[in-house]
Amino acid sequence: MRRFETPYVADWFAASLRWLMLVVFTLLLALRGQVGELFWVLVLMVGWNIIMSILAGLNMRLPYHRHIILGVDLILSALFYWVQGGAFAWVGLIPIATGAIYFEMWGAFITAILFVFWQVFVLRPSFSGGFSFLPVSDILLTLLMGLVAGLIGRFGMKRLRVSRQIRLDGEERRRRAEAERLRAIYELTSNLTATLSYKRVLDSALDLGYNALNPTLDPDEPKEEKLVSAVLLFRDNELRVGSARRFTNADMRVVLRGTDGILKRVVDGGEAVLTPDIGYDPELGRIIALRTCSSAYCFPLRSGFNVYGAMLFAHPDPNYFTKERCGLLDIIGRQAVIAVQNARLYQDLVEEKERMVEVQEETRKKLARDLHDGPTQSVAAMAMRINIVRRMMGKDTKDAMDELFKIEELAYRTTKEIRHMLFTLRPLILESQGLNAALQAMAEKMRETFAQNVIINVDDMLLENMEMGKQGVIFYIIEEAVNNARKHANAPHIWVRLRSFETGIALLEVEDDGMGFNLEAVNKSYDQRGSLGMINLRERTELVNGLLNIDSAPGKGTRVQVYLPLTEEAADRLHHPKR
Repeated sequence: MRRFETPYVADWFAASLRWLMLVVFTLLLALRGQVGELFWVLVLMVGWNIIMSILAGLNMRLPYHRHIILGVDLILSALFYWVQGGAFAWVGLIPIATGAIYFEMWGAFITAILFVFWQVFVLRPSFSGGFSFLPVSDILLTLLMGLVAGLIGRFGMKRLRVSRQIRLDGEERRRRAEAERLRAIYELTSNLTATLSYKRVLDSALDLGYNALNPTLDPDEPKEEKLVSAVLLFRDNELRVGSARRFTNADMRVVLRGTDGILKRVVDGGEAVLTPDIGYDPELGRIIALRTCSSAYCFPLRSGFNVYGAMLFAHPDPNYFTKERCGLLDIIGRQAVIAVQNARLYQDLVEEKERMVEVQEETRKKLARDLHDGPTQSVAAMAMRINIVRRMMGKDTKDAMDELFKIEELAYRTTKEIRHMLFTLRPLILESQGLNAALQAMAEKMRETFAQNVIINVDDMLLENMEMGKQGVIFYIIEEAVNNARKHANAPHIWVRLRSFETGIALLEVEDDGMGFNLEAVNKSYDQRGSLGMINLRERTELVNGLLNIDSAPGKGTRVQVYLPLTEEAADRLHHPKR
């Protein structure tokens, strides 16, 4: 016995037709009062059809299935005809119909001939006590039933085969179209995750969505051209069009705030939004290409606490975005987020590499300036004084000795300046003993070298779980701020404080009681200044994902504040406070 994946239509049709004829024959027998005589034959026929219905329902077939069914139907019909007394020739319609269904014209007609032969040569003599012919009307009726059933079976089964072939061809086309679409999606997904170019990532994401949503099942049919799509990315806290399909030139220049309508729900809630009236949205309604659309599906490009933007698909059909299509877009959105992350990380690495080159270049320039302004000048002064001492040796030995003492003092001071420079370039104590010890050592060297009073107050509890890399960045932030105060503020005191501000956030403060400066005026003209102190502070603050604030006024000193997040959740809370 074999089992098939799909139901066999002929089996269902034969079982259903057999049920119909059994009901009709039973009603006719009931009207004649002959049900009791044929009860056990009807039970056999009903039981047989139950078995055939079960096999049809299970999509199962016997070996020589059609021949066995036709033979059993013929035997049961002949038995029915014999028990009933030979007056119910219509019962031959059951095997004739079965022959028509399974073997069409010839099956029905040959079955009719066999039934006539059964009636004439096997059953009729037993009824009359001897051989006698049936009435011509019964023979003609049986043969006519075979002919009519054969014609109906021939044309009916032909229609069924044509219909089945059309259905199979349609399924094959759908399978090919689906395979082609999956292949295109796979290739686009591969390109999406392989490229590190922002433009290619965004274009590939839109192409991927277009191929996934395209309703054309036949690859030879024309493509759908009504779909409008776009990727909106955050830049300077504003949403700008990164890439789009069917946007006008004016639409490509649109800048959105993301503070109202669908975009606000998507960005704040972090969930996809399906809307039936995109044209009335307070922000997206400004886009000309969307005014012809009714429905839209917008979902965030989000990973963790980072929201990169949103992806939008819109269509004039209000029922276009079905559950299946929305599911496909969600998958594409997750792939697009990974690709955007990769591209963003790559871009950040490139920018970080360029920034590190700039920082190294600035460090070399700063070292050159410090050497030029400090040790180089001191060494030049020592050389001049030694020359003077050499000339004085023969004239005034006492003054020459005094000058030698001054040269020695200058040499000691120069040595301290060089050691201080070496300490700030690479404080080994930071790696061995931590940030607090390094800051205390820096304050001590400031007092020894420049007579600058630096007061350190650090909460050691904050440093217990802080990685060494972050401590190093904090050290250089403090060193930059302290040096700026020493060089420009003329401050008697500089205070350095590191304490807990709130849960997950630390506060670093570098404050002095110097002359202060006009912060607004300095910021306006900073591009024309040769100093990069404030730029260094901002860049190093960004390295630890912190937030920089500088407060100063002429005559009131300066206070540099750096808010330092200790966890990712704190960083998101610091940079994206709840509105």
